[in-house]
Amino acid sequence: MRQCGNWPIGVCSWSLAANVGEVGRGLRQLGLSHVHLAIGPATEGRDPAYLSAVEARDWTISATMIDFPQEDYSTLETIRRTGGVAPDDCWERNRRIFFEAADATARLGVTSLSMHLGFIDHRDRAYAGKMRERTLRLADRAADRGIRLLLETGQETAEDLKAFLVSLGHPAAQVNFDPGNVILYGRGDPVGAVETLAPWIKHVHIKDAVGNVQPGTWGTEVRWAEGQVHDGAFLQALKRIGFEGTLAIEREAGDSRLNDIGLAIERLAAHGG
Repeated sequence: MRQCGNWPIGVCSWSLAANVGEVGRGLRQLGLSHVHLAIGPATEGRDPAYLSAVEARDWTISATMIDFPQEDYSTLETIRRTGGVAPDDCWERNRRIFFEAADATARLGVTSLSMHLGFIDHRDRAYAGKMRERTLRLADRAADRGIRLLLETGQETAEDLKAFLVSLGHPAAQVNFDPGNVILYGRGDPVGAVETLAPWIKHVHIKDAVGNVQPGTWGTEVRWAEGQVHDGAFLQALKRIGFEGTLAIEREAGDSRLNDIGLAIERLAAHGG
């Protein structure tokens, strides 16, 4: 097991492959046993053999992850319209997908399921109320299955996400903290955001980025420790808040993902927490 101090280092399965066998080969090459597992293939009958194939592997699954079919990340505007559980015409299908994902997560004995909720906007009271009610339904399902719902950072500022979590007041609603997303969406300083969201952070993505100088457009993902996350300060912030989870490397760009992930492992291990 590779570690950064006391934190296990893992990787997001979707950064390696969609096929269980290929994910396994990637993990072996990287010397990792911890994985943040995409659980979508186990929903809507997409791959009936998926869970059995995962169960046959000697992996430590730090969390599962679900996304939704309508999501369009082409631009910040398209993902604002289509992200998470916000679109009304997709809600019933997305609710069923999440429920199946929660069931699959529980079957695997995993304690956390992550997702992008969609944009939170407190200025629109009707929209904010809708998002709160839908999130409570998902959090209730997670709690019924003995797992946590991890909301991934990015779309809103840490202060707005904190206010939303406080309004929920649900013990199953926690945070998967992605510092790269904070930069990509232009939502502030990841190090300060760690302090703001400290009580809820249960799982962390290792991803770096540089912001776009033009407001309203995507930033650019870069290799870990080469962007604006400021890796040393970020890891020290996690240490200060007493974070005890897994550091799961996520690499969604570039032409040499396996090498980039390997480089991130070495850079994390060199910090020693």
